[in-house]
Amino acid sequence: MSTSTTLLPELSQNLRQQIDAALQHYVNFNTDCPTQLREAIEYSLLAPGKRLRPQLVLLATQACGGAVEDALPAAAAVEMLHAYSLVHDDLPAMDDDDLRRGRPTCHKQFDEATAILVGDALQARAFEVLATEITPAERAARCCAELAQAAGATALVGGQADDLTSQFFLATDTTQAIERLELIHRRKTGALFRVSLRLGAIVASANDQQLAALDTYGQHLGLAFQVVDDLLDVSGNESTVGKRVGKDSQRGKTTYPAILGIEASHERAETLIDEACQAIEVFGEAAAPLRELAQYVSQRNK
Repeated sequence: MSTSTTLLPELSQNLRQQIDAALQHYVNFNTDCPTQLREAIEYSLLAPGKRLRPQLVLLATQACGGAVEDALPAAAAVEMLHAYSLVHDDLPAMDDDDLRRGRPTCHKQFDEATAILVGDALQARAFEVLATEITPAERAARCCAELAQAAGATALVGGQADDLTSQFFLATDTTQAIERLELIHRRKTGALFRVSLRLGAIVASANDQQLAALDTYGQHLGLAFQVVDDLLDVSGNESTVGKRVGKDSQRGKTTYPAILGIEASHERAETLIDEACQAIEVFGEAAAPLRELAQYVSQRNK
C-alpha cells in the first residue's frame, strides 16, 4: 500500500475550513435558544477536531463529479449527528468519560442534564438542516431517510447498546469474538462512515456502481478506524489522543488488541485499508483524496 500523502493535507485544511464555517452558520441560533444550551452546543460541536466524517461527505461528492458547496449541508448534518453521539457516549450512564478532544466533556464542562439536551438538540438540528438545505425535496427526503437509518436502533444506537454489554460477552474462540466485535463496530462506527459517503454520493446524483463502491470503502474504512482506535487506547499518549487511554482494558471491554494482540491488530488495520482502497478503483484518479484519507486513518495518532 502506498503511503504517499501529497494531496490530502492542503485539501483537508480547505475542507475543514468550509465545514467549520458551515457548522458555525447552522448553529447561529437566535435569542430563542437558552444561553447555556447554546453555549454547550457550540462547545461540543465546534470543538477542534478532524472533521473526518463531513470530509468523507465532501470527498464522495467530488469523486462522483459533484460540487462541494452543494454537499456542505449534508456534511454539517453528519458532524452534528456525530457530535451528539459523542456527547451522549461520554455520559456517566454510558462510557463515563471526562475528557474529549483534549477538553472536559460536555457534562463535565456544564452538567449532565445540559449534555443530554445538547445531544437532543444536535440530532434534531441535523435533520432540519438536511430537510431545508438539500434540494430538490426528493433528494432531501432520501438524505434524511439514509441518516435516520444510520443513526437508529439497527445501526449507531444499536452498536452503542451492544458496546455497553460487550464486556460481559464470553466468546468460545477468536473467530467468534472478532465476528461479535466487528458487528458492534459496523454499527457504532461504520454506520456513520458509510452514510457520510452515501450522502455525498446522493447529493452528486451518483449511479448504483458508484454508491456500491463507496459503501464498501466505508465499511472497511470504518472498521480500520476502530482497530486503530483500540490500538491508541492501549499505546496512545493521552495528551496526543485527546481522551483517556487504557480505559477499555480497565473495564474489561472486548477490543481488537485484547483478542488478536497488538501486531496482528496493526496487520488487520492495514488489510482493511487496502480493501477500502481497492473498492474505489472504479473512480480512478478522482478517488486519490479518498485513498490518502484511508492511509491517514491507518497512521493516525489521535
